[in-house]
Amino acid sequence: MTSLPWLDPNQLWFPPAEEALDDPDGLLALGGDLSCERLVLAYRNGIFPWFSEDQPILWWSPNPRCLLFPKDIHISKSLRRALNRQSLRITVDEDFQSVIEACANLRSEGTWITDSMIAAYTRLHRRGIGHSFEAWNEAGQLVGGLYGVALGRCFFGESMFSTETNASKILMVHIARQLDQWGYALMDCQVESDHLLTMGARTRPRREFLDRLKANVDQKPEQASWKMQWQWPAQGQKQE
Repeated sequence: MTSLPWLDPNQLWFPPAEEALDDPDGLLALGGDLSCERLVLAYRNGIFPWFSEDQPILWWSPNPRCLLFPKDIHISKSLRRALNRQSLRITVDEDFQSVIEACANLRSEGTWITDSMIAAYTRLHRRGIGHSFEAWNEAGQLVGGLYGVALGRCFFGESMFSTETNASKILMVHIARQLDQWGYALMDCQVESDHLLTMGARTRPRREFLDRLKANVDQKPEQASWKMQWQWPAQGQKQE
């Protein structure tokens, strides 16, 4: 196995993402820390942390990369009907802590969202870099959520949870349409899944992803604040 670099917590750097291993796909480096500065540097260079409690910090940049271009969100007929029922209220940054903890709890066995990860992304949230989207049912219960990182015109989705049918799909539509309205160029989904692919995500070579990232990570989005502005058209209006 090729030797991987061990990152010194006192030195802020990463090897180029192109040097990541093919097997396991995307493993790039070990060690370092989860400081805000290192996390921001990682995301700016197409790298993210992913490790279990009993492992050192592992840094990844898989090839290919799963991306969702906000304009390409796919809305099936059944999902359109669910959206028309308007049973969920979608918010932004209303309860980041509950979202990340719910994501961790759903993966409680062998979770990669460790206490240190929760603390790290909470620090990013306090700095206005980490964000959450929430789905609430009519009883006011949190039934879905996603948290991630925003840099420039790029949003990096980290993890998502849902406890009601269609909640995750409805939430994804709102996220994509809101990001599109704000001028975001891409949503990084990291690794493909059937769920993401049915929603319009696609895989792209890492080189293409890095080029798109470089072109957009320093571009300012068209938003005044992190508040949900986009809404599915009210019943009776012309649907898309």
